[in-house]
Amino acid sequence: MLKGTKFQVIVWKYLKTIPKGQTRTYKEVAKAIKRPLSYRAVANAIAKNPYSPLIPCHRVIKSDGSVGGYSGKGGVKTKVKLLKSEGILL
Repeated sequence: MLKGTKFQVIVWKYLKTIPKGQTRTYKEVAKAIKRPLSYRAVANAIAKNPYSPLIPCHRVIKSDGSVGGYSGKGGVKTKVKLLKSEGILL
C-alpha cells in the first residue's frame, strides 16, 4: 500500500504505467491523471516519491526535453544513469 496524499498516490500509480525505455513530461502526467493544469503539483508529488526507483519517477522529464530534477539518492546524475540504462538518449 502506497503511503502519501491522495494526489501523490494517483501520480505514483500512473508513474508505474510508464513503460521501461519511455518518458513522459510533467504536463503529460498531469493530463493523463485528468488534472491538466496541475503539472507543478505533479512535479511536487514526484519529488516526494519515497519508492524510487520501484516507482519510476526518473522517467518523467521537462517539456523542453531536459532531465529536470531528481530527489532520489545521487540526484540528477542518478536520474541520467537510470535513463541511459533504459536506452533513453538525452
